Amino acid sequence: MAGRGRSSDRIEPSFSGRPARDDDEFSLDADDRVVGSRSARRGGSRAPPQRAARQRRREPREREGGGFFSFLRRAVYWCVVLFIWTGIGLAGLVVYYGARMPSASTWAIPERPPNVKIAAVDGSVIANRGATGGEALSLENMSPYIPEAVIAIEDRRFYSHFGVDPLGLGRAIVTNFTAGHMVQGGSTLTQQLAKNLFLSPERTLERKVQEVLLSLWLEQKYTKDQILAMYLNRVFFGSNAYGVEAASRRYFNKSARDVNLGEAAVLAGLLKAPSRLSPARDPEAANARAQLVLTAMREQGFITDSEVKTAMSQTPASAKSYWSGAGHYVADMVMDELPSLIGDVKEDVIVDTTIDKSLEKKAEQSLVDVLDKEGGKLDASQAALVSIDGTGAIRALVGGRDYATSQFNRAVKAKRQPGSSFKPFVYAAALEKGLTPFSVFNDAPIRIGDWTPENYEKKYNGEVTLATALCKSLNTVAAQLVMYDGPDQVIKLAHRLGIESELQPNASIALGTSEVSLMELTASYAAFMNGGYKATPHVIRRVTTADGKVLYENTYDSPPRVLSEQIAAEMNAMMMGVIESGTGKSAKIPGWQAAGKTGTTQNSRDALFVGFTSNLTTGVWFGNDDGKPMRKVTGGGLPAKAWKEFMIAAHKGLSPAPLFGNGQLIGDPNGQPMAQAAPDGGQPVTAEAPPPTTIGGIISGVFGGNENANRYPQAPVRQQTAPSGNGPVPPADIAEGDGSGYGNVVPPGDVGTPQTTSSVQPRRTTLLDLIMGQ
Repeated sequence: MAGRGRSSDRIEPSFSGRPARDDDEFSLDADDRVVGSRSARRGGSRAPPQRAARQRRREPREREGGGFFSFLRRAVYWCVVLFIWTGIGLAGLVVYYGARMPSASTWAIPERPPNVKIAAVDGSVIANRGATGGEALSLENMSPYIPEAVIAIEDRRFYSHFGVDPLGLGRAIVTNFTAGHMVQGGSTLTQQLAKNLFLSPERTLERKVQEVLLSLWLEQKYTKDQILAMYLNRVFFGSNAYGVEAASRRYFNKSARDVNLGEAAVLAGLLKAPSRLSPARDPEAANARAQLVLTAMREQGFITDSEVKTAMSQTPASAKSYWSGAGHYVADMVMDELPSLIGDVKEDVIVDTTIDKSLEKKAEQSLVDVLDKEGGKLDASQAALVSIDGTGAIRALVGGRDYATSQFNRAVKAKRQPGSSFKPFVYAAALEKGLTPFSVFNDAPIRIGDWTPENYEKKYNGEVTLATALCKSLNTVAAQLVMYDGPDQVIKLAHRLGIESELQPNASIALGTSEVSLMELTASYAAFMNGGYKATPHVIRRVTTADGKVLYENTYDSPPRVLSEQIAAEMNAMMMGVIESGTGKSAKIPGWQAAGKTGTTQNSRDALFVGFTSNLTTGVWFGNDDGKPMRKVTGGGLPAKAWKEFMIAAHKGLSPAPLFGNGQLIGDPNGQPMAQAAPDGGQPVTAEAPPPTTIGGIISGVFGGNENANRYPQAPVRQQTAPSGNGPVPPADIAEGDGSGYGNVVPPGDVGTPQTTSSVQPRRTTLLDLIMGQ
């Protein structure tokens, strides 16, 4: 009993860490009470069977409800985690790729490639040259339809996003996913500008990250209008056109200032695929795209339904040909000369030229008309034209039949034999040596060494004056004159007047065997037109920057005298005879005094006509690039016809004015011009110019006044050692050179029937000599 009592006092372990008391059993829940080993020894259970069953039924229900919400909680949790890690990853990429870029402090908009705007005398644009193909325009200066059209089709939220448009990007993703292919792009105009300015076209993650960073920088540094203007002036529109100005001129031949709604829609439509949607390549595709642009503009509220209908009719069916027109020959010539005048072009410049666009078009049309009408049957495929005024300013220049087909400038770069169009230099040199237009030479078969020049018609006229010989383009007389003058004297005079090409000092130079360009030949003739002053050919008047700073201005306002006014007047009168009654009759201009000279090379490989009025000097060439002979085409044929067509058009509306010297042949006893325009505007009347036969005539011939005598500075006087102009020049004078100094260089010439030197008459140099007939 006592032992049993001691056992009842044993302390049982407790979860509370203190000795269990007898009343603890009653204070604990039956399900939670721990009895210890005693209950186990008694074989009892921890809970009654009913209570355990209820517990088992309750646990599955708790597990079912807690599992769904637990999954939802876990999904949200892991999405948040994934979002955070994705953000961390993107931030890491931005930091990494951003670190590979230069410091933001060094970022700057790269300079736009400079443009060269080439303008005519009236300020209109002839062409643009440079990498962009057009000048930069502000938003205020371009047609308002252009920015509206571009925003509507490319970036509707341009004025509301911060450089990157999440909504636009999302919309593009959905649209492309729905369509199953790429329909929309998610890049903003700012992103496109950033890519064009700074990045390569590679499609990599690095480039995309850098594009975003640069877009944010652009939006912070520039206004929306500035960003839009930069974009429109630099974006590629196809056909080597960068910027709206270049594209507008390329496709519509007009400035972006004047673009209408339909044309603006075409330009905006090009941005998606400049080559595929080009109106020059596929007008139908370009128009279809333009209609989508117009629809987008209407949806954005930029235009109304009525404007859409109007624009549909404005959309061009096809693009105009840009790389055609004679003006491009001028533009190429300007670009060749510009570096020597201002150095490297580092900013936009404006080049004011001497070109008259109306004359340019007339010049091109005159050549095309003649080639289309007669070129085929006469085997003439090419032509060129240069027209120059008395100062040397080039008013019109056509380098070939079609610039789009061939860009080679035949008026400037091609050098060909001028044929008989070189003879005026031979005759002018003879006049400087002391001969007169009335000096008589024997037109007969001639031999100079092994050379035997013949006339074109293989006929001979016997004794003729120099005026007649030039009028009929007699080769034998020209050959004699070269021997009389000496080839070097002819070359010196030609170079003095403006021929820059190297000339060979041989007798055949009389027939134009040394090659020259059409431009230098034409410019040299202008010295006859303007009374003896050099007319240096030039096409650039002034070069200025876009803000008006003058970089260059020509200085051809004080040309040197290269020919005496007396000889210039005599040459004018003699060359008038070429048009009035000689080889250039096809070039007659009703109501105007005109002078000129034809030229034809061997086998009609080249045919030229160079002539002038008091207003313009114009040279025309016909031939073939490969040197193939034409079918009996002479300078008095196709070239003279084209010259006439152009000159009539160029002088339309102008009052006729006489040539320098009034066509007066010094020494004409009647004091009448060799040819003058009829008062009623009809054909000019030709007056013969016989040699002086009376003392009065002789005196008037020597001392006769000239209304232009005091117009120019004192001219060099004609040499007084030449033979008289009243008789034929004997072969002895030619062989010995008569003081020319070439008697031992050039072989003697045998002309017709030999004569003695006794027939030479001394030149009358004083009044007493004139009165006494000595």
